[in-house]
Amino acid sequence: MSDSGFDMGLEDVGQAGVYGVGHGDLGGLAAAARDAGLKVLRVDLESCTDKRTLLLRIGTQLDFPAGWGRNWDALSDALRDLSWLPANGYALLFGDAGDLRQASPEDFDTLLDVLSEAAASWAGDNVPFWAFFELPGGGEDAEPEPDEA
Repeated sequence: MSDSGFDMGLEDVGQAGVYGVGHGDLGGLAAAARDAGLKVLRVDLESCTDKRTLLLRIGTQLDFPAGWGRNWDALSDALRDLSWLPANGYALLFGDAGDLRQASPEDFDTLLDVLSEAAASWAGDNVPFWAFFELPGGGEDAEPEPDEA
C-alpha cells in the first residue's frame, strides 16, 4: 500500500502491460508508480507522427546507449535490457500519443506490440513493466489487437 492509502497494484507483475489512459491521468500515475517503487520514464509524443521521430524520442528519454540501432528490433532489445536504468520495476508514460496513433497507426500498433512483449519478458523476471499512453477518450482500444487467424 502506498503512503497515500491508495494502492493501484502497480507492483503486481501479473497485471503489468500496456494501457491507454485519458488526458490528465499521467500525473497521478507517475506519483502512484513512484510510491510503488517503480522507475518512472516519460516520453512526450506531442506532434510525433512517424517512426523515426518516435524512436528518437524514446531513445533520448530512456537514455539508450550510444549506437543503438534505431529500429524495432533494437527498441525491443533495449526495452528488455534497461541495465543502465536499474530499478525494481518500470512505468513508461507516453504523453499525447493521439497524434502518432492517428498519423501512423501501423507504427503505433508495432510500438504497442514491442511494449507488450517487453512487459511479458520482464514478468518472467518478476519485474513489473508498465506502459501508459495518454489518448483521447482514455484509449480503451490501446491494447494490441490479437492476431487473427
